[in-house]
Amino acid sequence: MIKELYTAENHEFKERAREVAEKAMRPVAAKYDVEQTYPWEVQKAIKEAGLSGVWIPKEYGGSGGGVLNLCLVIEEFSKACGGMGVAYAVNALGTFPIILGGTEEQKLRWLPDVASGDKLVAFGLSEKDAGSDAASMTTTAVKDGDEYVLNGEKKWNTGGAVASLNTIFAVTQPGRGARGISGIVVEKDRPGYRVGKHEDKMGIRCVPVVEIHLEDCRVPVENLLGNNEGGGFKHAMKTLDLARPGVAAQAIGLAQGAFDLAVEYTTKRQQFGQSISAFQGIQWMMADMQTQIEAARQLVHTTARAADAGAKNIGKLSAMCKLMATDTAMKVTTECVQLFGGYGYIKDYPIEKYMRDAKITQIYEGTNQIQRLVIARHILREAASRAS
Repeated sequence: MIKELYTAENHEFKERAREVAEKAMRPVAAKYDVEQTYPWEVQKAIKEAGLSGVWIPKEYGGSGGGVLNLCLVIEEFSKACGGMGVAYAVNALGTFPIILGGTEEQKLRWLPDVASGDKLVAFGLSEKDAGSDAASMTTTAVKDGDEYVLNGEKKWNTGGAVASLNTIFAVTQPGRGARGISGIVVEKDRPGYRVGKHEDKMGIRCVPVVEIHLEDCRVPVENLLGNNEGGGFKHAMKTLDLARPGVAAQAIGLAQGAFDLAVEYTTKRQQFGQSISAFQGIQWMMADMQTQIEAARQLVHTTARAADAGAKNIGKLSAMCKLMATDTAMKVTTECVQLFGGYGYIKDYPIEKYMRDAKITQIYEGTNQIQRLVIARHILREAASRAS
């Protein structure tokens, strides 16, 4: 990262995050990967460092750091542990719908507790039969007096087992497709809200990914985001535009973290009377990897800056940065395992975890195949607009 391109505030957030990553995350990353349990001690360290609400506006108790500073923090965390990086990032994913679509009263009610680190929040969009096609969801919210009654099931709910709040998307107006979907904040202690299956995952094992069952779950109408039905799908899509740079930052952190370990290993590993980093073939691999990481990083930061500047449509940029960064992460982490040779394939060394953690970044918050569709549609729409 070129120092002169970033503000003093950027560097401050980055350094605070690095300290948490090195002191609180890296020493326990393998432990929580094996146990597949949530690292509450790490959550406490994040809270004590004042990093819980980096992206949340100051008027709601946050730091007002925006998307760029969020990405800088996520990258530093993910260099030490990809799972802990996303365990942090998912709180931004869960709060963006409130920031984008909530009323002033709703923002004041929910955001300060997240900003302080007192509460965690999750994001409930996907279902078993509504993943990439989120608009085909079947979870319903039926108004009954001064309450909504929710029924359905949410799949792939990251952090849902530990979150106090869950931003749930449900059909409030059947037959209207995407325009009939609304966002509703559901507290975990609501009767009828139940955490179901915990997924046994390849990577990001320290953060729970669960099913959320909603069985005649009643919430007050005041929990409907914006106090208006039908805006949920729009808010969900805008949320993903803001959150995808965070996934991309997670990927960059994984790639850089794996690369740093590989550089250290290859300079120490001796073969044929010299370090393996002295071989031209290894040097070319290293040059290509660092170039790809930095190119992806700058695309991520450009997207984050556009979001922070209030650019009206960052959908194409957001999809491009997520696509490039996560494909880079998978390629780099795989190459780094190769550089470790046989040692890269065993759990005595941390490098294999980076590859396992990297794979999910190509899948969640929109698979990379979907990102390509999004990018292509923007390109064709822009071409049609120029031709008209």
